[in-house]
Amino acid sequence: AEMYDPEKITPASIEFVDIAGLVRGASKGEGLGNKFLSHIREVDAVIHVVRCFENDDIIHVEGSIDPARDIETINLELIFSDMEMVERRIDKTMKMLKADKKYASELEFLKRLLAHLEAGKPARSIERSEEEDEILRSVALLSLKPVIYACNVSEEDFSGGIEQNLHYKKVEEIAGAEGAEVLPISAEFEAQLGNMEPEERKMFLADIGLAESGLDRLIQKSYALLGLISY
Repeated sequence: AEMYDPEKITPASIEFVDIAGLVRGASKGEGLGNKFLSHIREVDAVIHVVRCFENDDIIHVEGSIDPARDIETINLELIFSDMEMVERRIDKTMKMLKADKKYASELEFLKRLLAHLEAGKPARSIERSEEEDEILRSVALLSLKPVIYACNVSEEDFSGGIEQNLHYKKVEEIAGAEGAEVLPISAEFEAQLGNMEPEERKMFLADIGLAESGLDRLIQKSYALLGLISY
């Protein structure tokens, strides 16, 4: 824009929707249940904020800090919902197969997909061919959506001690196995930055050796995850 001085500049934008957390049994209607799942269904990607800091003054609903457990809770509820979707699609495909044998390969893949989900693995991590990928995307599964695990760490860890945070390390392992993204962020730190003027914020970040805030990095990572480009 600076080079060409266009008549109009349209900044890139991403809409973030804050969806309340869920409890075990959401796929069966517990807690927000189906309302939570319907909100997830409408988004293009998921940012899963995972607690990775210790603080006795902030109580965790499960009574302890365990990001692996928290991730599993969310993933399993999405997978349970997906299993129902795949089972319905299998029934439909079996009926179509009676009239046309071309659906045999689709049925074979759907059964493999169901077994993958039953093993507690998200749809996005299943190995598939280009043809199978088209079938997979036509089922519109929740666990197929790309994910960023945003690890909410302490201010100290975010500004230089992240390598010592074992909770963060565990999330990195999980993200690697799933093919998901992971990013450290400190809600405490971001709250402080939010109250500063732009110049003051820039100086504050420079003082602790950071070029940008966690929120800025999260926006950029989300932009890349969605496959958006600037032109």
